[in-house]
Amino acid sequence: MKFMDEYRDAAIAKQYADAIRSTVTRPWNIMEICGGQTHAIVKFGIDELLPPDLSLVHGPGCPVCVTPLEIIDKALSIAARPEVIFCSFGDMLRVPGSTTDLFSVKAGGGDVRIVYSPMDAVKLAAANPDREVVFFAVGFETTAPANGMAVFQANRLNLKNFSILVSHVLVPPAMEAILSSPLNCVQGFLAAGHVCTVMGFTEYEPLATKYKIPIVVTGFEPLDILQGIYMCVKQLEEGRAEVENQYSRSVRRDGNFPAQEILRQVFRIIPRKWRGVGEIPQSGFGLAEEYSSFDAEVRFGLADYTAEESAECISGLVLQGQKKPFECPAFGTRCTPEHPLGATMVSSEGACAAYYLYRRRKTPSVAVSS
Repeated sequence: MKFMDEYRDAAIAKQYADAIRSTVTRPWNIMEICGGQTHAIVKFGIDELLPPDLSLVHGPGCPVCVTPLEIIDKALSIAARPEVIFCSFGDMLRVPGSTTDLFSVKAGGGDVRIVYSPMDAVKLAAANPDREVVFFAVGFETTAPANGMAVFQANRLNLKNFSILVSHVLVPPAMEAILSSPLNCVQGFLAAGHVCTVMGFTEYEPLATKYKIPIVVTGFEPLDILQGIYMCVKQLEEGRAEVENQYSRSVRRDGNFPAQEILRQVFRIIPRKWRGVGEIPQSGFGLAEEYSSFDAEVRFGLADYTAEESAECISGLVLQGQKKPFECPAFGTRCTPEHPLGATMVSSEGACAAYYLYRRRKTPSVAVSS
């Protein structure tokens, strides 16, 4: 289709790859934040077009992957209750908890339903006043406005049987956690274009200044990513550390004001635990006091539950850019999409899933369509 081919032109991709090769004079490590970008890089072989001195590091940009184990276990506990209709997007159903997953709960008789919008769950609550309807609210700043609007509307409709299990995380604090780590190897960022469509990119400007690191807001198609890499490399080679916007067809500096307003009204910023990473200060959304009655953790008495991660799964190191999926001893053997150790193997944006799907067999990569 034209709107896709426009950003997958092989001749233009080659021009960008040539420009990157002619610009790079020393080793650089650039991290893409978004799991959608990771999948595009691996699927289209973008990393294989780059000079050997330029490494792409995969970051914690998959919200399903960073949803902590105890939140998954809480979802499983709630979904198994006979009075509950548990609503979720489909990508959460195979994410492993401590002992099982939502798909298995559904197979065992739990009323687990895949929805396409949080407002579908609000409608279910209105239509089923004798049931507790819970929506699994997972994601970065991208999905949070729609989930916040669902709570806002449920409150307006006085729905006492609706609640959400919140696991929203924020990108800038995660970037700062990576940059402040003594193990950090990242020298430039490709920021997630969809997050910036909502939030803008003013939040990244203090990070670029403080850590003297270029940040390029980048889209998701092959040419978007190649252009974003080129812009980042130019900054690195020229000694600049600025925030630039490659994804200008969708992103404005200040973002989407109405979406930000619903976030300010419904949520508050709290510390959040990231699966495989640990707690990051001020890195998540929780419900504001005015809307606390819609908090499923409190409603079902699960607020203080904790769980331990699998010692065998190295997804935390993958999410921090310290390991590639194929460096895990369990990759493709004890950890597969059918029997995953961690969420990075089953999420549609997980780095391990991308490598399992596109790089498990040593076949030549096709960069872009011609």
